[in-house]
Amino acid sequence: MTEQVKDPKTYPALRNIQYSPMKQGEEQYIVLWDPTGLSGEKLIVPLNFFYLFQFLDGEHSLEQVGVEYLKKYGEFLLPDKLDKLIADLDQKLFLEGDRYEKAKVEALNAYREAPTRKPQFAGKSYEHDPDQLRRQIAGFFTAKEGPSAEPSANRGKVIKGLVVPNYAVKDAGPLYAWAYKELREAEAPDVYVLFGIAHAGLAVPVSVTDKDFETPLGVVPVNRPIMDAIKSNGGTEWFADELAHQREHSIEFQLPFLQETVGVHKPVSMVPVLSAFSPGSFLNPELKGFADRIEQCISLLKDAIAASGQRVCLIASANLAHIGMRYGDNAAPTDFSFHRCMQTDLEMLKLVENVDAEGFVQFLVKEQDRRHVLGFSAIYLLLRLIEADKGEVLRYDREIVDQFNSTITYASAAFF
Repeated sequence: MTEQVKDPKTYPALRNIQYSPMKQGEEQYIVLWDPTGLSGEKLIVPLNFFYLFQFLDGEHSLEQVGVEYLKKYGEFLLPDKLDKLIADLDQKLFLEGDRYEKAKVEALNAYREAPTRKPQFAGKSYEHDPDQLRRQIAGFFTAKEGPSAEPSANRGKVIKGLVVPNYAVKDAGPLYAWAYKELREAEAPDVYVLFGIAHAGLAVPVSVTDKDFETPLGVVPVNRPIMDAIKSNGGTEWFADELAHQREHSIEFQLPFLQETVGVHKPVSMVPVLSAFSPGSFLNPELKGFADRIEQCISLLKDAIAASGQRVCLIASANLAHIGMRYGDNAAPTDFSFHRCMQTDLEMLKLVENVDAEGFVQFLVKEQDRRHVLGFSAIYLLLRLIEADKGEVLRYDREIVDQFNSTITYASAAFF
C-alpha cells in the first residue's frame, strides 16, 4: 500500500532557512532569510510565531499547527493570521513546493548558461573597485593584527595546504593574510583545490562546479584537466547541486587573495568544491551510505589530482566554533564560556596540525556539536587529501557577530 502524498498547502514544509534574533526596544523578534540566495527576501516575525516553525515540517497540518499554538500560549491563533503567515513564507520562497521548485530550476539554468560565476559579495564583504581592492588586501598584510614583515621560516618551500577563515574579508582580512603570506613566499603550486562550506546545505555531501569564477580583479578559471578527469571517471553526480556555488561566499572570499599573492606572478587555476556533512556521518550506521559517498568523492578527487600530474595546494575555507543564541544556544556567551571555547578550539587544532583526520572526527563526535564547528567538512577533506605530515596554526581569533554577543572563531594554518 503506497503512502498518500500530503498536500503541501495543507501540510506546509519550511525549507532550510536561516534565522537570527533581534531586538527592537524591549521586544524580541526573529529575522529569517534564505542562505541559498534564491530568495532575496527577509521576514521578521515575533517569538510566538517563530515557535510554530518547528511544526512546519510537512507532517503537521495547519489545523495541528493551530492546536500547538493553543497548547503553548493558551489562546487560539486566528486562522486568517496563520494563513497570512503561510502565504508570506510561500511568497518569499521559504516553503517547499511548486513555487520554490520552479524558481530553483530557473536559477540553475541561468547559472549554467552564464559565462562565469559573477562575484556576489564585492562591495559588501570586500571592495568592489579593483584598485581599492588591491589596496585593501595589501593593507591586511601590514595591519597590526596581520603577519610580521619578517620572511617566513618556510620561505621557498613547497606549500601543500592552508586553512583560512571564510568570515567577511573586510573584518577578518588580517587573519587571511597570515595564511596567504606563507603562500606568497612559498614555491607556488600549479593548481588550488578550494574546499568551501555550503552554509545553505547540499542534497549530496559534496558539490563541484566547472564554472570559472569572476572577481573584480579578473577571472579565476577552473582547472580543466582535473575537472575532465572527475567527469570522465563517474563524477558527474557531484555537479548535480552546483547551484549551491551561486550564492556561497566561502570560495569567493579566497580568490582575491589568490589573485594578489600568486596571480600577479603566475597563472592561477582552481577546483571549487563545496561540502556539507557532519562528523556523525562516519559513525552512525544509518548514514553508512552517505559516508560511503564521501569516501567515493575523496577517492575520485585523489585520482583526478594524481592523473593531472600537477602540484596542488589544498585550501580549506572554514570557520571554527559558532557559539551564542544566533546559532541555537540558549544563552549569550560570557567571557568564561568564550575562553573555554578557545581552549577547546586550540586542542582541536592540534589534531589538524598533526593531519589526524580520524582524531578530528572523534574529537567533534565526543563534543556532540556543542560548539557548532561549521568548518568541519572542508577541513576534513583537506586532512584526508593533503600529502603533508605536519601543519602549523599561524593565528587564531574570533568575531562577535550580533548584539547578543554571538561569536565565531577562526584560524589560519599552513602545511608544508
